[in-house]
Amino acid sequence: MNNLLLLILCFIAGMLLRRFKRMPDNAPATLNSFIIHVSLPALTLLYIHQLKLSGDVLLTGLMAWLVFGLSVGFFWLVGRWLKLSRATTGALMLVGGLGNTSFFGLPMVEAFYGKEGLATAIIADQLGSFFALSVLGITVAGIYSSGRPSATEILKRIALFPPFISLLIALLLIPVEYADWFSQLLKRLGDTLAPMALLSVGMQLKLGHVAEHRRNLVLGLSFKLFLAPLAIYLLYVQLLGAHGMSMQVTLFEAAMPPMITAAIVATEHDLDPPLANAMVAVGLLLSFFTLSGWWWFFSVV
Repeated sequence: MNNLLLLILCFIAGMLLRRFKRMPDNAPATLNSFIIHVSLPALTLLYIHQLKLSGDVLLTGLMAWLVFGLSVGFFWLVGRWLKLSRATTGALMLVGGLGNTSFFGLPMVEAFYGKEGLATAIIADQLGSFFALSVLGITVAGIYSSGRPSATEILKRIALFPPFISLLIALLLIPVEYADWFSQLLKRLGDTLAPMALLSVGMQLKLGHVAEHRRNLVLGLSFKLFLAPLAIYLLYVQLLGAHGMSMQVTLFEAAMPPMITAAIVATEHDLDPPLANAMVAVGLLLSFFTLSGWWWFFSVV
């Protein structure tokens, strides 16, 4: 509950700082840069090192990649049907396809499933969402950005994306035991991600953007909060017959609202930043209700 309260307070603080002009106009860009280059790599180095591999890891880690693939296909069709701009289509794919499985997902999993659900949640987050962001997310952002980079440039962006570099390093360091001081350092740096990210989103959100983008907002959030978890449920439970605590947590993570870091990447690539930030903010608020509904559904089926 303390983690959720922190998210809400930082989001409100960001809105107030923007409203009363207490921060420079480029403050969100500065915060976003720190998150991408420091906070997220530190979190990756810490959590990947703690992973314990098991038979459910493949399905859990694959979930985010499947959701992102569905997002790309769904919003490509919707974009052509509604004649959406490339920037808007790219934003919907990126933000609608990646869930907030970390600093929102982890406390929510702990609240609904207890500490025993955290191991599965970390796998869904680190090998799923953030890995998919580092590879597929950066690829989509590059393709739909105004620059239209070549395949070589996209590969270069992926290879130089700090969270991707830290993920590779973390995988190599799994057999190495971290010193206590190093683990504490990574934890303190990683802890900055949630407050700074919510401050950034709050500073960029304008209530007028919600009304202005309401159709695209409904499309994006309907997919992320309802269609995506339903599709994973039908595939994993109904088709593959997967059950148990780890599968319930995996499905629960599939229902998470849009990832804040995905909105940051969308903003850095100029993919309809008002829509991207509105999806994160409104999605966070709605997910308190939708996640409760999904938790009940997954527990009775």
